[in-house]
Amino acid sequence: MGKAKPAKHTAAEIKAKVHAATTNMGGGKAGLQDRKGGAVGHAKYKCPICMTNAPSLTSMQLHWENKHPKLPFDEAACEDQHAKVGGVTTAGVAVRGSKKKE
Repeated sequence: MGKAKPAKHTAAEIKAKVHAATTNMGGGKAGLQDRKGGAVGHAKYKCPICMTNAPSLTSMQLHWENKHPKLPFDEAACEDQHAKVGGVTTAGVAVRGSKKKE
C-alpha cells in the first residue's frame, strides 16, 4: 500500500499557534480597554496627595519618601483602585486560549 509521510508540524508553526492562543490582542474596543488594565489601569494604589499611581505598596512607599518626605507614610491613606472595581482589572477578552469552547 501507500507510504504516505505522517503530517509534521514545524516548530515555527507550533510557536505561532501558541502565540495566537495565549496573547491578548485584538478584540476591538473591549480588547483595547482590557489590555490597558480595565477601568483603573494596572496600577493598584493611588497617592492621596498628588494622585500618582503605583503598582504596589512598596512602590508607593518609595514614591512617598521621595516626593513627600516631610509627611509620615500611612498605608491606609493610599487608595486601593482594584478594590473599587471588584478586584480583577483584566479578563483576557481577546485571548483565544483562555475560554473553553461550548
